[in-house]
Amino acid sequence: MQTEEVNLKELAEKALRKSAQYGEDFELEKFEVPKAAEPIKDLSKLDEESRKTLLRVGVVPDEKGRVGSLVMMDNTISHTSLRDENLELMSTQKALEKHEWLKDYSWKLVPVDTDKYTAKSYLENADGYFVRALPGKKAAFPIQTCLMLGSKKVSQTVHNIVIVEEGAELDIITGCTTKKGVEEGLHLGISEMYVKKGATLNFTMIHNWDKKIGVRPRTVIRVEEGGTFISNYICLKPVRSVQSYPTVRLEGKGAVTRLSTIAIAHTGSELDLGSRAIFNAPGTRAELISRTITTGGKIIARGEMIGNAKGAKGHLECRGLVLSETGSQRAIPILEANVDDIELTHEAAVGKIARDQVEYLMARGLSEDEAVGMIVRGFLDVGIRGIPEELRGEIEDTITKTALGM
Repeated sequence: MQTEEVNLKELAEKALRKSAQYGEDFELEKFEVPKAAEPIKDLSKLDEESRKTLLRVGVVPDEKGRVGSLVMMDNTISHTSLRDENLELMSTQKALEKHEWLKDYSWKLVPVDTDKYTAKSYLENADGYFVRALPGKKAAFPIQTCLMLGSKKVSQTVHNIVIVEEGAELDIITGCTTKKGVEEGLHLGISEMYVKKGATLNFTMIHNWDKKIGVRPRTVIRVEEGGTFISNYICLKPVRSVQSYPTVRLEGKGAVTRLSTIAIAHTGSELDLGSRAIFNAPGTRAELISRTITTGGKIIARGEMIGNAKGAKGHLECRGLVLSETGSQRAIPILEANVDDIELTHEAAVGKIARDQVEYLMARGLSEDEAVGMIVRGFLDVGIRGIPEELRGEIEDTITKTALGM
């Protein structure tokens, strides 16, 4: 074993009991390592319930409008397909075997000793998806990936690596969910993303877990000169606990990022969500937008901008609605400027729906329920694109039921 691997292993072993900075502290020993899952040859031949589960997280079983698909069931890559020679899509472990140079990207953005969750993922040699867009190429349609918990009370460890080479453009839709009957489990997702010079990555993540699932993503994105990273995160269904704080490092001149979060905390759910942008190069830009609703659960909406380079501009916006007497919202915006000639701003607001807005719409012929539903839908609309119509219908239905207290 090489010296670097030995050092990383030692760091991970020491961090196995290192609690995360935020969120519920899960005991790793209570969750089992899952057995290998069976391969899935054709997503469209799955049973009706499984197909519906995929659609709820933006994964299209017949793969129409997608250039490739990868499904990870528990800790096994069960399905992979690709129809674009300008892309690479395979398991992370296979990619590391195929590309000697990939070791220079693996575990280089997310430290193995960040907390117990990263440590466990490293020590279990977690698999996941590897996606690469070749230089100067643009995919006609998105790649779709699905990370599914298919067994009860297990821990799913995932390590994803995405590389968008210079001048390339790529869209990825990732859905994370549970198979029917899997009520309790732990998902640990490590993602390292590289957006090279002049490249663009549009990344949409949709979570649809069960009520007793713990979710701990750890994500870092590096954006080089003139690169663009756009992220959309959606979590609308009940879940025990999600704690996510992706960090975008703007390392090249003129690099841009926009991260949008849409989430609903139901009774019994605790969502600690946020995003961080670090401006390490001149002329970089960032926009962090958060729209959250509580119908009885707890939400902490974090946002952080750290300005280390001149000419950088960033705006942070956290807005939360409280639709229940028992729910709670907390917004924590952080702005840090370490140089002059920098502009960082924030806007944060939490509270209930303004009565005058409801009355205004009612005066124009809407019922009270219709008015509230329209306000909530408008509140959550941040312009997410690329998701299938079936999922749009599901989202609309969830929003309407939330607005009406159903």
